Amino acid sequence: MREPELPENLPTLLQEFEKSGLRELHIRKGDFELHLSHDVNTASVASASSRVAPAAAAPVPQAAPVSPAASPAPAAPASASAASIPDGATVIEAPNLGTFYRSPKPGAPPYVEVGQAIKAGQDLCLIEVMKLFTALRSEISGKVVAVLVEDGAMVESGQPLFAVEEG
Repeated sequence: MREPELPENLPTLLQEFEKSGLRELHIRKGDFELHLSHDVNTASVASASSRVAPAAAAPVPQAAPVSPAASPAPAAPASASAASIPDGATVIEAPNLGTFYRSPKPGAPPYVEVGQAIKAGQDLCLIEVMKLFTALRSEISGKVVAVLVEDGAMVESGQPLFAVEEG
């Protein structure tokens, strides 16, 4: 695997970020990706708010990978396929490319199960990119009706992960 090419102006970007009033900065150039934050909570546990869309809506790109490291979990079968999403269910999508993990660490129970009631702000899973983990939080309350991805699978930005009946 080749190392990402660093931008030539990286030191200047870092200095300008420190002087700016920006709270966060996300840079992506080729294989290089950098997420900077002045929020002390982001350095220890970052969370990307989940993007919520109706089942037939087109994906909207978003990314925010930063969080504590964890080990990969063994793959487990997904609990439902995209074809079994009930009408009217809301689809929660991946905020960015990465590896999908249902549990906070290997051997731990999954964050959520099919049939479980969830609340807005609740952690649903982790998405790992280059050893950086992002907790995906729900923006809605309801009941999980499907987990659409296998644990340990690679997901793309905008890929459906969960189906939730709001309420």
